[in-house]
Amino acid sequence: MSVLLVEDDESIAIVITAALEAEGFEVTRCDSVAERDRLLSAQTFSALVTDVKLTDGDGIETLPAVRALRPDMPVIILSAQNTLDTAVRASDTGAFEYFPKPFDIDELARTVRQAVGMNTQTVDLMGEDQGGEGLPLVGRSAPMQAVYRMITRVLRNDLTVLILGESGTGKELVAEAIHQLGHRRGGPFVAVNTAAIPADLIESELFGHEKGAFTGAVARHIGKFEQAAGGTLFLDEIGDMPMQAQTRLLRALQSGSIRRVGGREEVAIDTRIVAATNKDLEPMIAAGLFREDLYYRLNVVPIQMPGLRERADDIEALANHFLKQAAGEGLPRRQLTRDGAELLQRQPWRGNVRELKNFIYRLALLAREDVVDAAVIAPLLAQAQRVESEQGTAGVSFESAVEHWLGLEAPPPGRVYDEALAAFERPLFARVLADTGGNQLRAAQILGINRNTLRKRLGELALDPEGFVRRA
Repeated sequence: MSVLLVEDDESIAIVITAALEAEGFEVTRCDSVAERDRLLSAQTFSALVTDVKLTDGDGIETLPAVRALRPDMPVIILSAQNTLDTAVRASDTGAFEYFPKPFDIDELARTVRQAVGMNTQTVDLMGEDQGGEGLPLVGRSAPMQAVYRMITRVLRNDLTVLILGESGTGKELVAEAIHQLGHRRGGPFVAVNTAAIPADLIESELFGHEKGAFTGAVARHIGKFEQAAGGTLFLDEIGDMPMQAQTRLLRALQSGSIRRVGGREEVAIDTRIVAATNKDLEPMIAAGLFREDLYYRLNVVPIQMPGLRERADDIEALANHFLKQAAGEGLPRRQLTRDGAELLQRQPWRGNVRELKNFIYRLALLAREDVVDAAVIAPLLAQAQRVESEQGTAGVSFESAVEHWLGLEAPPPGRVYDEALAAFERPLFARVLADTGGNQLRAAQILGINRNTLRKRLGELALDPEGFVRRA
C-alpha cells in the first residue's frame, strides 16, 4: 500500500515518513501542488496526506484537481493554521480527517491505516458490475461516495444509524451493507417494516410476548429484538411507528433491555439498531407525531440517501446492473446503448432507483430488440409517463391509482393489504382532520364511520388530531 505525502517542512516529512513506513506503507514524498498532480497522474496511491500551505499553492483550494484524478482516494489534511476557518475548509472538501499541527504521530499513522482500510471496504460496497463482489450499491457519483464514506465509518462500532431518504432510494440496501461489512456480520440481519404492523401487534412483534399475555397468545413469542441478538435490527419506516410503541422503543434503547408483553423479567438486548424513514421527522416532532427524545436516540449517525435526480451520472450503471439482474432471473438479455442511457438520464424518476428498476425489468420483457437504444426506450417511457399523467387527473380511477402505487412501492408478500390500507387511510384522515380543524366527531361524520373507530385508527396510524387544531 502506497501513500503520497505532500509536505514542505523537511523535518515533519521525515517523521511522518518513518511512522508510515513502520506501519508497512510505501511513502512517496513531494512538496508542491504541481509535483503532487504529476505523481497522481502517473500512479495510484492508497491515500494522500497533504499540508495546506505548500511551496506553490494551497493544499485545500487545489483539492478539486485531486478529486478529478482520484475520486475514491481518501485525503488527510495537515495544517499549522489552526483556525476554525481551516477546519471548516478541510471538512467541506470531504477530507477523511483533519490534523492541526502539532499532532500525535501515532494517531496520524492509525488514521491513515483506517482510511486505507475503509477505502478498500468502500470498493466492496459497490455492485459486481463495477468490479467488486460486494453488495449492489451501484454508483460512483459524488453523492454516493459520501454515502459510502459514512457507511465505512460505522462498520467498526455499534452506533445507532438513521438512514434518511425518499422512497425507493435504497435505504434497506445501506442497512444490509452496514451489517454484512461490519463486525456483526456473523449474526442475523432482521428487518421489520414498522408501518406494516398493526398498532396493537407492534409491541408483541418487536419485544415478544409470554404465553397468555393476551387472547390468542397460546405460546411464548420471541420478538424481533431477541431474534436479532448478536446482529442488526433494521427498523424501516420508523416515522410511521405508533406513539405508544415509540415510548417502548425509547425505553429499550435507553436501558439496553426489553420486557416481553405480559412478562416480568428484563431481557438484555445485544443488537445494533439501524432505522430508516422517508419522512421529515422534525415537523412531525413539532406536530406531536414523533417523540423528540427518540429522534435524538436514533439520529446518532445520520446517512442521507440522495434521490436519483441528484445522481444522474449513476443511471447508466444502474440500468446495466438491472438488465444483468433481469437476465439472471430468466428475462431476455438486453444491451443498453449510449443514447439509450442518455435518454434515461434525462428522466425525472420520482420513484428513484425502485422506479428505474421496475422500468428496466419492463424494458427487458417488452423490448423486441436485444440492443435497446433511445428509439426502443422512448415509446415505453411515453407509455409510463402517460399513465403517470393520468394518475394526476381528477378523473383517475381508484383502481388505476392502486395499480400505480403497487408498481412503485412493491410491498413485500404478506404486507400488501396492511401497507395499502395505511397508504389510503393516512392521507384521507389527514385531509379530513385538516378540513375539520382536528374535530374528531365532525371528521367521523364526514367519513361515515364511528368516532371510536376513527380514534382507534388514528392511534394505529400515529396521526395526532391535535396537530390539525386551528390555533388563533
